[in-house]
Amino acid sequence: MNGCYWVNEPKEWGRDGDTLSVVTDGHTDFWRKTWYGFERFSGHFYGADVAGDFTFQVKVRADFAALYDQAGIMLLGDQRHWLKAGIEFNDGAPAIGSVLTQGHSDWATGLFPGDASAFWMRLTRKGDALRLQYSADGRHWPLLRLAHFPGFDRCAVGVMCCTPERAGLRVQFEALSLTPPLDKALHDLS
Repeated sequence: MNGCYWVNEPKEWGRDGDTLSVVTDGHTDFWRKTWYGFERFSGHFYGADVAGDFTFQVKVRADFAALYDQAGIMLLGDQRHWLKAGIEFNDGAPAIGSVLTQGHSDWATGLFPGDASAFWMRLTRKGDALRLQYSADGRHWPLLRLAHFPGFDRCAVGVMCCTPERAGLRVQFEALSLTPPLDKALHDLS
């Protein structure tokens, strides 16, 4: 993926070919208002500007251990409008989830049906619609979320990681891929 840049660059990171390695800084997060009342835009985001429709896909490796450890993908319109999704450690286990923020954040989460130390995420944008998928094996891609994301002809897409309660989560992002949108039927899980 060309033209990538950091929002909140971590102190420790490196890129080797198509693998991005990151160690999270302490007390980093993306969140706006809901339930907790606070606003945070300190998480690590590495991505590129995009216009129009696309599919972004990545493989993520991490050993989630502390409350709210998280890594995955992110679509960024601005600091008040974004989507993040991936694995987040909560209630003593890794969960698959997403946060859609349009002024206020929401949080949808559920059990991850595999080994969360390695998983895949895929986001397809088609007009104002977002199709978010995940995979435990890189072959089967269940739908995680279908969302409306209006108002941004141009935005940024890439990977994110955060550790709201600590520092030191080691994450590897592999095979970052930005392509024209996959035009598959909604229930095609390939």
